[in-house]
Amino acid sequence: MSSQFGTLFRVTTFGESHGPAVGCVVDGCPPLLPISEEIIQTELNRRKPGQSKIVTQRQERDQVEILSGVLDGQTLGTPIALLVRNQDARSRDYDEMRDKFRPSHADFAYDEKYGIRAWSGGGRSSARETVGRVAAGAIAQVLLKQKFGVEIVAWVDSVGAITANIDPPAVTTDQVDQNIVRCPNNTTAEEMLNLIEQTRKNGDSIGGCVRLVARGVPTGWGEPIFDKLEADLAKAMLSLPASKGFEIGSGFAGSTLLGSQHNDAYRADTEGNVSTPTNYSGGIQGGISNGMPITLRVGFKPVATILHEQDTVNVQRENTTIKGKGRHDPCVLPRAVPIVEAMAALVLADHALRHHSLTLGAQKQA
Repeated sequence: MSSQFGTLFRVTTFGESHGPAVGCVVDGCPPLLPISEEIIQTELNRRKPGQSKIVTQRQERDQVEILSGVLDGQTLGTPIALLVRNQDARSRDYDEMRDKFRPSHADFAYDEKYGIRAWSGGGRSSARETVGRVAAGAIAQVLLKQKFGVEIVAWVDSVGAITANIDPPAVTTDQVDQNIVRCPNNTTAEEMLNLIEQTRKNGDSIGGCVRLVARGVPTGWGEPIFDKLEADLAKAMLSLPASKGFEIGSGFAGSTLLGSQHNDAYRADTEGNVSTPTNYSGGIQGGISNGMPITLRVGFKPVATILHEQDTVNVQRENTTIKGKGRHDPCVLPRAVPIVEAMAALVLADHALRHHSLTLGAQKQA
């Protein structure tokens, strides 16, 4: 089903942008994991609207409620249901969208597929749906950190033509969150901020890229052929609203190099630990993690809703025009950072459980 993600660590999200609530159900999470509403809330606060002057001013507390699966601060091993109630939807801002399709939104495609759509706020196609992803991702990150020592950090790598050029191994979450753009280079962040603010004042929007590193991922996670680790990461990232591109390791830049330049040579230390001096592979080879940091990059388009008059068609398929209304992000990047982290955590948690179920079976046979 299209609203479910994962094989062993499974997540189902639910809810519409202007419905009563949004949330998720996490199934397959191991028992005795320390989880609280506070842990989940920390990540939701990084994603929520209204947190700064450069994001949508929709005022949502995004207060999470744990409905099941946790007792006395520990997971039970049963399904974990998480709920976040919508409190500041303004459906009147979308009255015109009842009869008209917004350019580059999912409105037309949803209507063609289902013959009906949640026109106020975009329904399931709204970035509001990612509340459930971030809540589930917070649990996955605890699992990865507690059980496997894996740390995930993402940041805004570029806005428009402004690029940070930051060395992934050195970035920390504290550095990322030190400014509202979520770029760990404060000088570059200031340039990005000015560009986003000017774009907002012009009634327009702008895109960019989020970069991520996952440190401490052991060797062996992932599957060959169709369930390659990078393939599942790509699916996860390209399932995000407004995402348009995905790179692992050197990405498209690697296509300009020679094999002699691009190959990651193996070296062993005196204790037999194997690593590679370079990491063009992005920590994954043959679909399986090789012990090096996993590095990836996700490209996001400019937000489709802009305060300019644009050509479109109405539900009668007649030519008309439309001008965006409501409260929207001029740039999705600052709020996309915790969402990208969450999706990476969901993939890695799922593959961690899949790998250990495989090795457990091998141990039993032995």
